[in-house]
Amino acid sequence: MYEAVHAYPDGDATVARQAMTAARYGYDGIVVRTRAALEPGDGGGTRTAPATDPDAIADEYGVDVVDAVEIDADGPAAASGAVGNRRSDRAVVCVVGGDDRLNRYAVEESRVDVLVRPNAGSGGFNHVLARAARDNGVHVEFDLGPVLRETGGNRVRALADLRKLREIVTDYDAPHVVSANAASHLELRAPRELVAVAEEAGFEPEWVREGLRAWGKIAERNRDRLSGDFIEPGVRRGRYETER
Repeated sequence: MYEAVHAYPDGDATVARQAMTAARYGYDGIVVRTRAALEPGDGGGTRTAPATDPDAIADEYGVDVVDAVEIDADGPAAASGAVGNRRSDRAVVCVVGGDDRLNRYAVEESRVDVLVRPNAGSGGFNHVLARAARDNGVHVEFDLGPVLRETGGNRVRALADLRKLREIVTDYDAPHVVSANAASHLELRAPRELVAVAEEAGFEPEWVREGLRAWGKIAERNRDRLSGDFIEPGVRRGRYETER
């Protein structure tokens, strides 16, 4: 299972600290949403500081480190430009929703992997968007962060929003991911804790686990597509024996 995190400079902890904590909690990997948090080695036998090199961090702590980007744009036009710029070099591309226009753009754009925080702003999520997400393979994020960190009325509203979102997403069989949306290693929660919290809100445990595993599946698929051997689904570059 994977967790999608924010890291310095967007978050309050380095990627290395997030990875160390995630490993201790039993995660297989982390998806780093912060574009500037990772600086891969140069491929020439030297590495940048381990705190920012995904391969070095993965080797040190035994968890996969996925280079992702979370696009927080003012509108669909700006989001589209950013998606185009980042699709070719990031294993996971997320678009922040919460606005009706951005929610719609994200689920209708097959280059987007995940619509994150669809209920964060004034926008909503309905059956039309759920169908589009299903048809385009765009995962919808269930952000448990407000449930874990808010209190009182804010927490109640967050729970109500998640239940309504789940009803729509499951009715139309749209793909989903689950996250605590941690901006610090102190905000990370073990998978069993997320399952327990979600179960209290009426979510099936396996459904939550499926949402945590989905991050890793997205990364695996896109890493393959970014490789030099991939041409299109089912077609790969290589040398093949021919019958004589």
